Amino acid sequence: MSDLPGDLQYTKEHEWLRREDDGSVTVGITDHAQSALGDLVYVELPEEGQELELDGEMAVVESVKAASDVYAPIAGTVVAVNEELGDDPEKINSDPYGDGWIVRMQPADGADDSALMSPDDYQALLDELDA
Repeated sequence: MSDLPGDLQYTKEHEWLRREDDGSVTVGITDHAQSALGDLVYVELPEEGQELELDGEMAVVESVKAASDVYAPIAGTVVAVNEELGDDPEKINSDPYGDGWIVRMQPADGADDSALMSPDDYQALLDELDA
């Protein structure tokens, strides 16, 4: 059983989303995802100002085992990227819900968030995968 922060929403592709007080959202990959990938060695970040579509490719994380696309859990515009990941991609391994965040976005007007899951729903998905 993973320790899932209760203030986040999750996707079936193992991204998380935190709603910030200023209306933006912070996005990263879950502990489950970073664990499955192993030690990360590189992160390809989007450009600030880049428009992202729902479920569109947002970033790429590479480990010694594999490369994996990270998908936008909501449509919007990138307003910040975690530049520290360029020199220290392992932050995602060590703190996926904190210092290992990947992007901050401003959601598009009317952005569809109906596919986002609560922590309980995401835990149920993880339990199914582990079964």
